Amino acid sequence: MTSFNRSTSRRLKKLTQIPSVWEGDRRPLSSPNQHSDEEKGECILWVDYSQGVVRGMDVVASDIGPEAIVRTLMQAMEHPHSPARPARPQRIVVKDREIQFYLRGVLQDLDIAIDYAPELPLIDELFRGFADILDSQTPDLPPQYAQILREKAFAIWQAAPWEFLEEQQILSIEINKWDVGTLYASVMGMLGMEYGILFYRSEESLKQFRAAVLTDQESTEHLEEAFLKQDCLFLTFESSDETDEDEESDLADLPLSEIDPTFGNIHPLEGLRSVLYDEEALVILVAIESLIRFIRDHRRQLHEDIFPPLSRRYRISLPQPEESTKSLPVTVSTMPQLAAQLEEMAGFDVDDEESENLDSPNFQSLQDDLIPEDSFLSLGVVSWEMLESLRKGVSYHPAGEIKQVGDGLPVILIQTSRPKAKTVIERIEAIGGLRAICFNPGADPFDGDRYDLGLLQTQNGELFLFGEFLDEDPIHVEARKKWNQRCKNTKGYCGLIIAKGLTGASRGNPQLRDMMALFEARSLSPKDLGIGTLQLMPQLKFE
Repeated sequence: MTSFNRSTSRRLKKLTQIPSVWEGDRRPLSSPNQHSDEEKGECILWVDYSQGVVRGMDVVASDIGPEAIVRTLMQAMEHPHSPARPARPQRIVVKDREIQFYLRGVLQDLDIAIDYAPELPLIDELFRGFADILDSQTPDLPPQYAQILREKAFAIWQAAPWEFLEEQQILSIEINKWDVGTLYASVMGMLGMEYGILFYRSEESLKQFRAAVLTDQESTEHLEEAFLKQDCLFLTFESSDETDEDEESDLADLPLSEIDPTFGNIHPLEGLRSVLYDEEALVILVAIESLIRFIRDHRRQLHEDIFPPLSRRYRISLPQPEESTKSLPVTVSTMPQLAAQLEEMAGFDVDDEESENLDSPNFQSLQDDLIPEDSFLSLGVVSWEMLESLRKGVSYHPAGEIKQVGDGLPVILIQTSRPKAKTVIERIEAIGGLRAICFNPGADPFDGDRYDLGLLQTQNGELFLFGEFLDEDPIHVEARKKWNQRCKNTKGYCGLIIAKGLTGASRGNPQLRDMMALFEARSLSPKDLGIGTLQLMPQLKFE
């Protein structure tokens, strides 16, 4: 048994011993009327029964040993809660035999009597008060729906809709129950910052919030005001480890056991509330379940660069049927037109004058003779610091004023031999420079393979193929995801770097001295380009 150091015993014995009886106990910090699997720990209390005051209190994990009750007792003696003064009791009473025998061994040199009593009147009264307070608190989720809501939340987490749906790609969920008509679901997480889903109660609320954020992105006060004016239910995900504040870590990299879902409501007159009431819990439960099914049924189509028009009707079973209602018909649909409006609000689209020049009638054919076949190709990013060095040290062709948002400028890197790199640069410069970089769908009708084609568009409207990537290549899928995120940060600006050193020590990792040219450009979507899916023809060229 652990005992005090002799110096500690001498120090405690110097405290004035008062003719008081202290009660001590540790009990679970919860109400017997609460049914929750969440561990809330235990509360340790030391009270002076003679004076009716709490001298010491602490909350500890349930698996902490009996040493904790001694530590709290020492605080009660040496640093008691006001108005009590430091002192040593004459007698201690506990209602746990194990605690009694433990304290007798530890405190044997302090001349304190340790007794047992089946009841501790003052502590019993205090814990009854704690239980009443806990009983009066509204739980975050209605107990009858808590487990199933968490299960559905984890199902959404594993479905990871943010891997292919952007925030402006809205899904409508028509419920028509509990005074809710249609919810408008906006998926957060493609940027790897905040993960979750906002279920707006009206299209108007969604648009107003987007407009407010775009109007004043710098003012924290105005952003907070706009946030609280939303009218929506929400599901968000956080790390269950509250001490983990590493801003560089991505929540998506954590195991499922370390993910904690949070539900809540935002309303202009209520503000933010991380509590759901019965009807709200049913609404969000039905919305999540229908969303899970829609993602399962249309995952491949939703991965396409163009947000497709889709709609599906489901019948969702209710956990606790109200009267004769055992299930509810729900319709989930994509909203491409609304997505286009939101993109236009955010300025994702190119200027109207540029869009006119990208119409498909100007498209003649796709050339594949600009980039040498043996080139090393990669999708990446250059930091803002390195970008400044590049602009000063290589042949530089700007595209406009780029705001430094995110980790840097997204770039396509082409590394080849010095003579071939020089030829590529001269050819791009001869036709006016680079205008845009685009990834466009391609298909091989002979073997059924689908491709993501990397295209360069020069200022004269010509298109050049720089890469062919299988849609199912996980490395490319991940690289494209990061490319899209970074282009979103830069409002569509990106770049092409031409480098030498293909056969040297820097192959696959060119240094600043190997880079020969930087062409800044705009990133275009297949919709902007307007040429549709390109087919692989017998001549083995995409046309």
